[in-house]
Amino acid sequence: MIKKKVLILGASGQIGKHLIRKLTKNNYKAICQTRNAHKSVFLKTSGQLGYIDILELNIFDSKKLEQAISSADICINLIGILFEKGNINTFRNIHTKLPEIISSICEKYKVQFIHFSALGVEKAKDSEYARSKINGENKILENNNEAVIIKPSIVFSVSDSFTTKFLSYLSYLPFFPLYYGGKTKFMPIHASDVADLIYYVVSENIKSKKIEALGPEIITFKEMLSIMLKCINKKKLLIPMPLPLAKISASFLQLMPNPILTIDQLKLLKYDNIKSDGAFTNTDAGLPGKIKFEEGIMRYSYNWREGGQYNFKKIN
Repeated sequence: MIKKKVLILGASGQIGKHLIRKLTKNNYKAICQTRNAHKSVFLKTSGQLGYIDILELNIFDSKKLEQAISSADICINLIGILFEKGNINTFRNIHTKLPEIISSICEKYKVQFIHFSALGVEKAKDSEYARSKINGENKILENNNEAVIIKPSIVFSVSDSFTTKFLSYLSYLPFFPLYYGGKTKFMPIHASDVADLIYYVVSENIKSKKIEALGPEIITFKEMLSIMLKCINKKKLLIPMPLPLAKISASFLQLMPNPILTIDQLKLLKYDNIKSDGAFTNTDAGLPGKIKFEEGIMRYSYNWREGGQYNFKKIN
């Protein structure tokens, strides 16, 4: 018996895949929004048969978006971008205007709204990404004071766009630059732990809350790179890069179709991405992050390891 209908915007991302499995296993109907249904066949097999509907929807089609939200009991917005592309996929459109529209529709139809934002954006006010996230949160709370906003540190898994990108570069580059000396701190959380937190909000009908989603450890950017190198059996030089040179390199790298670094991301790297003072976290909710960074990376790093899954040796 179906408990509630849950509309997941951005269902084809790494968190969506884990969340679909969690929801459908517990008898929630998952309505999975995607831009291209024919490219997201895997969604149909991501959870319990009969509890998944695939919805092909352009998020900027306001009429169809309203129809989709009004037919659901819960709306979860997982849509976000790490860099801008063109005149439509901008930080302002995706992180500010879209959440404003969704929260307004949810309030109109009394649909529970769960929004996925980012940790530490309050400090990084010189970043367009951070400002768009903060503005989005503010617009949501103006429209819908019962909304739940989840703010994670770096989310990682085999289908992320962070560790997989770095593992690729580390596998063939002779050295890798360290921005700000690699000292920026993070609390990386596995996508499955984030899905557990979202399910808690759904199943316990949590409202009017900001929750920081944090992994079980604090590690630096340099430590994360060292762990990834260890997991793929590689030894590479990690070289601190002076800020002026980092800015020049980022200005060129951001021209790539899928850039490893942009000027805006370089600005974000100045700020630690760890628990805020006095914040309510997943640990406070009784759901501490279970998977440490090295443990999680080891599960899929063999994709970048010479010899594959069963070729691993300890690197001193």
